[in-house]
Amino acid sequence: MKKLTILICAVLLSFSAHSQLQVPQPSPASQLNQTVGLTEVTVKYSRPSMRGRTIMGNLVPYDKIWRTGANARTAISFSDDIVFGGTEVKAGTYAIFTKPGASSWEIYLHDIENGFGTPQEMEESKVVAKATSEAYMMPEDVQTFTITLDNLHNNGATLGLMWEKTYVGVPFEVPTKAKANSSIETVFAGPTGNDYFAAANYYYSEKMDLQKAKEWIDKAVASNDKAFWMSRQQSLIYAALGDKQGAIKAAKKSLEVAEAAGNADYVKMNKDSLKEWGAL
Repeated sequence: MKKLTILICAVLLSFSAHSQLQVPQPSPASQLNQTVGLTEVTVKYSRPSMRGRTIMGNLVPYDKIWRTGANARTAISFSDDIVFGGTEVKAGTYAIFTKPGASSWEIYLHDIENGFGTPQEMEESKVVAKATSEAYMMPEDVQTFTITLDNLHNNGATLGLMWEKTYVGVPFEVPTKAKANSSIETVFAGPTGNDYFAAANYYYSEKMDLQKAKEWIDKAVASNDKAFWMSRQQSLIYAALGDKQGAIKAAKKSLEVAEAAGNADYVKMNKDSLKEWGAL
């Protein structure tokens, strides 16, 4: 009897280990990615279908908080600070909750996107933005709950919610003008010292045009006289060009600033080079 029990358990365990049933989910997961202006917006949600049911005012009750989808909470992410329903919202990820009504909906961005269902209480401190939008009736049913990012323009878009014959849209604004102006000013201002340093370092390491590397490293050092790593690279480029005195001068400058900064590695590297070049 004992052996039979062990055998049955072994068979059941074997069946459990090898049986990984794959069936369609009733509310499949979906992800929507959209660039709005210069801002990346992502929506992750699950999509329930009507399947012959009455949705608005029944499966989705009026005047009660709805998780706006199925399964895990619907989440929306913004790569930049945005304005949602007139409220400034920091870049990040938020849950979308709604309170559907027969003629209008309340749409909430909630600070806790993880979890399932609605929170036990809608704490005002967790609601980062709230908007009220008119509910429009559509001529035909949308069988599967759908979230859209439409009415796209350079400075914003509309977050759309559709199911059954109801459509609700909330416009939001993105900081395209500010980002574009910042980018234009940066490019028109020309390369930074770090850009010149990176280019010079690349040309030196790849044994390319050292005269061009010298031109760039000189500009890099001129942009920041406290950057001992730049002066160090300048000394190496000068040495590679055969300018020993220029290399010594740059190494001494790098050594002085590295000592003041307490960077032992660069102190040692510069001293080693100065000894090699007969300056110590």
